Amino acid sequence: MNQFIKKLFLISAALISVSAYAQKNDAILNTAQVQQAIARGAIVWDVRDEKSFLEGHIPGAINIGEVGSVLRDPNKEDYIATEKIQKMFNDAGLSINRDIVVYGARGNPYAYFGLYTIQYFGGKQAQIYHDGFDGWKSAGLPIQQERQTSAPVSVTLVPQTQLVVSNEEMIKLAQSKSVQIVDVRTPDEYSGKDVRAIRGGHIPNSVNIPFEDNWQDPATAIKLSKKQLTDNSGMSLKNEADLKKLYAKLDPDKETVVYCQSGVRAAETAVVLKNLGFKKVKVYDSSWLGWGNNLQAPVADESFLNVGALNAKMSAMQNKINQLEEALKAKSN
Repeated sequence: MNQFIKKLFLISAALISVSAYAQKNDAILNTAQVQQAIARGAIVWDVRDEKSFLEGHIPGAINIGEVGSVLRDPNKEDYIATEKIQKMFNDAGLSINRDIVVYGARGNPYAYFGLYTIQYFGGKQAQIYHDGFDGWKSAGLPIQQERQTSAPVSVTLVPQTQLVVSNEEMIKLAQSKSVQIVDVRTPDEYSGKDVRAIRGGHIPNSVNIPFEDNWQDPATAIKLSKKQLTDNSGMSLKNEADLKKLYAKLDPDKETVVYCQSGVRAAETAVVLKNLGFKKVKVYDSSWLGWGNNLQAPVADESFLNVGALNAKMSAMQNKINQLEEALKAKSN
């Protein structure tokens, strides 16, 4: 009898362990899990631009255009009006109350921004396919080119403001020793060398762990731009052990705020951290655009945008364009 109870205990412990692991790691799906999700009726949302979508996508996927362009104000990089997003989602049949698998190109943070969007507006059952269309295609799975129409839905979007950090909250949190702040921008942005707001630099006491470090080869995008690689397989996520090593200096039990330039890259790291078991992870939505442009906010390694130099470069570029246009006109005549 004792032996039976012992075996039962071991089996129960194993099941609990497996269940806990599944719950902790259920936000990021692999190809087989995406197939299973589709089989049980999940909505698949392709966040890429329409041209890429029509060149090939996962069969049955919904597409409303490139997510960063259609859902955000081009200048502020904040969400457009909620009612506009709601109409866009409802017309496309994108119900946030259903199981949803979000994907884009492999490693593209805009897919994570899509996931973040679903959660921000009240969705509870969204997951992400990190390897995206590249992973699906390389697995030799069926590809669809024509757009499939989905029945419209009627769902009310309700922003979950508790999931994000506002500018006012960030000012207070930056002064707290109980909060760890992760800056996922490039080292040049963090150091103030690359200025993308009125000021460059970083939030004091933040640690710099670029979001690309989540990938198996963080330099993949640079290598592709230099034509040193022919595929983006290096953008696949590191395994769990390597990711834990990457974030070993952070405390999973501590409140964690992640930021970048406008919240997109931060969304990827936030999901990765949650998957690793970090309990209190939030995205500073306005990120460096909100902080760097607020002259009352303290900045480490502070630098300023040289507007005069920028204008000079733009003028020089415009002159070159004018010269090229004149040359083309002369040639055509």
